[in-house]
Amino acid sequence: MTAPVNAPLTPYATLLGFTRYVDRTGPTKASFVGGLRKQRASRHGFNPHGQFVKALKADIAFHTGGTHLAGVADVVKPRWRPLYQALVPGATAWLESLGEPAGIDLAQTRDALAMLGDLPVKINPHFGIRYADGHAEAVRLHFDEAPPSEEAALATLHLMARHMDAVLPHAEPVLVDVRRGVAHRTPEHVRSAQVEQWLAGEAAAFRAIWSTAA
Repeated sequence: MTAPVNAPLTPYATLLGFTRYVDRTGPTKASFVGGLRKQRASRHGFNPHGQFVKALKADIAFHTGGTHLAGVADVVKPRWRPLYQALVPGATAWLESLGEPAGIDLAQTRDALAMLGDLPVKINPHFGIRYADGHAEAVRLHFDEAPPSEEAALATLHLMARHMDAVLPHAEPVLVDVRRGVAHRTPEHVRSAQVEQWLAGEAAAFRAIWSTAA
């Protein structure tokens, strides 16, 4: 059942959308939220990274150390081949940094809905990893050409950690910069209360912009 054409669109963001929003400044915040709102209204969206994530997860699950990643660029449509070719080397390097393939397993993560004030934000890691010693990580992948900013990484890691009981209990959040094969974790000096206060302000502004974009 579809909503009536004139029904108001309630403010909503994915983890990716919200962290890209906090990374912007000035007027670009408003134009970005307006774009998200239009995309939501049109219900259009395509994930070009789907087969890449599937290949990476297969290498972890089957302990194949990059075999699936090595061949994934050959099986996607030609238009996506350059993107995949740019992603594979960094992803392979990160996979190798995890240690022996037999020492890690794929762990099931679940999506969660975070409330930042009145703004719902969907928390959706790409997958989880469980190591031989029992500790686990919930992994979110960063595919952009530019590395994640300190603000975007902090927001991503904080929101994942905030809902880890639902996502993957007792796991550590990790943001992997795929192109560079670098894993980002929450710095020890970060004060959670300060991050929470900052994100609450960003969420309130997001809601206000969303409403004015109607």
